[in-house]
Amino acid sequence: MASSPPGECCRVGVKHEGEPTGKDIRVSQWDAYLATPASTAVAQHADAAILYIPDVIGIWQNSRLMADQFAANGYATLVMDVLNGDPVPLNRPGEFDIFAWLTRGSSGDNPHTKEAVDPIVEAGLRYLREEKGFKKIGAVGYCFGAKYVARHYKNGIQAGFMAHPSFVDEDELEGFKAPLSIAAAEVDDIFPAEKRHRSEEILAKKGDPYQINLYSQVAHGFAGRGDKSKKHERYAKEQAFLQAVTWFDNWLL
Repeated sequence: MASSPPGECCRVGVKHEGEPTGKDIRVSQWDAYLATPASTAVAQHADAAILYIPDVIGIWQNSRLMADQFAANGYATLVMDVLNGDPVPLNRPGEFDIFAWLTRGSSGDNPHTKEAVDPIVEAGLRYLREEKGFKKIGAVGYCFGAKYVARHYKNGIQAGFMAHPSFVDEDELEGFKAPLSIAAAEVDDIFPAEKRHRSEEILAKKGDPYQINLYSQVAHGFAGRGDKSKKHERYAKEQAFLQAVTWFDNWLL
């Protein structure tokens, strides 16, 4: 694998303050959140949108606020409930078998495998292309979501961004034939140095534009669930977001 399966660090973090400004909607039979640019931001990226594939916490305060920020930078942004109504609670107390949750879901009959998640991602891409009419689509994936950025290049993704990816297979990374940017944490058992270096080898070999930025003194999850009261975590989170925006500003033109 280019990154390891999700672990304990994938469900811990800090809830951020703010008031989401987008709308909760339905895309096919799944919940979603749509953030749209203000009229002053529309002109710059009127034909481009971003599909936001979240971590195991799903559609919640932080992912809504981040989608709003992408919209504030001119990109209509759709967050799909790729967990089908079964997110992992932030900082869930007690023991938690994340692998049982991945294979069966909390109820035992709601898996979060690629067979279950792929149709949800495909529905989001169709919605942006066919119902909203966007001609250029970028995708962001945080932790769990990164795998599905890699998997769905073939469904119309022109540029991608991943933050502290998990569960990405090498062949999935090799198959992403478009510009790709990755934000990595210095302290990360899921995407450690050896996985990061292997990913770099794969990306360099396939020849598409790529970028891997390493943020010091932060851990897995920093880009979506970092503690903004700590200066170094706030800086890394904000810079990773700007990394994504700058990438799309260049490759979704």
